[in-house]
Amino acid sequence: MVNEGNMADEFNGLQHNDLVTVTKMKHIIEVQYMEKRNSECKIQKIDKDRYIDKDTGEIHEFNHIENREGSLNSLRKTFKRLRYLINNNFEGCANELHVTLTYAENMTDTIRLMKDVEKFVKRLRYEYKDITSIDYLNVVEPQGRGAWHCHMLMRFNDVKSVYIKNEKLRELWGHGFVTIKSLKDVDNIGAYLSAYLTDVELDLEDKEQILSAITHEQEVMTKVVDGQEKKFIKGGRLHMYPPGMNLYRKSQGIKAPKRENMRYNYAKKIVGSAQPHYEKTYHIDNDDFQNTIHFEQYNLKRT
Repeated sequence: MVNEGNMADEFNGLQHNDLVTVTKMKHIIEVQYMEKRNSECKIQKIDKDRYIDKDTGEIHEFNHIENREGSLNSLRKTFKRLRYLINNNFEGCANELHVTLTYAENMTDTIRLMKDVEKFVKRLRYEYKDITSIDYLNVVEPQGRGAWHCHMLMRFNDVKSVYIKNEKLRELWGHGFVTIKSLKDVDNIGAYLSAYLTDVELDLEDKEQILSAITHEQEVMTKVVDGQEKKFIKGGRLHMYPPGMNLYRKSQGIKAPKRENMRYNYAKKIVGSAQPHYEKTYHIDNDDFQNTIHFEQYNLKRT
């Protein structure tokens, strides 16, 4: 069992000598503390179905997840890795774009989606091969009606800024509509995009949606969108992702951030006078195992 936030009163903050893991992602730095750390992996994978317990030598089978709704924790870990990749490679520069690829019809075939996106990338790279190389990270998004579309972050490496007409990208896509957004006013693109992909706007006229949110104890929050306040169900889109699906793909130039273990006082030297813009404490209580995990995230653009 994982309890979020209810340990805040019992957690007295990090001490100078506490060992933490620091993840550096351009202007965003995350500090993670675990009360109990396990530095040695206790299992060795044999294949996709089996592993060896190093302590006993016994062979066991992995407990494969049958559906994502039954393991939202696994899906949240995937989105955490995605946020790391995004924030380590995109920061809202003029040579970066956020593009949404949408079908004209109600397209529900995820295999076709990935093939169409791959062809779009090839055509885009060919179009600009004499000007710049292009790195990308694309993420699929399910819609309530069963349709899919794709969000793509693109970085044009060899130019300082990029401008592409919507008509040009729509021609290269060839399956419907394209929306282009600048990222210059977003200072945490990973959080922005992952929230966009997981949260669902609450329709106050939809009684079934409201009842489902209450039944599953889902958090309803308010966001300001285009100057208007709207209600969203936090994580309300997660159950729409089928099990075993690759949620994102990336080019070779998209690199994972480096993670370093150090004492908390050294981590504070890295962030300088910045204060954390986000903090959260978790307490894990599972059978005979208990642990406390604390996160601090610093956005150096907000100092």
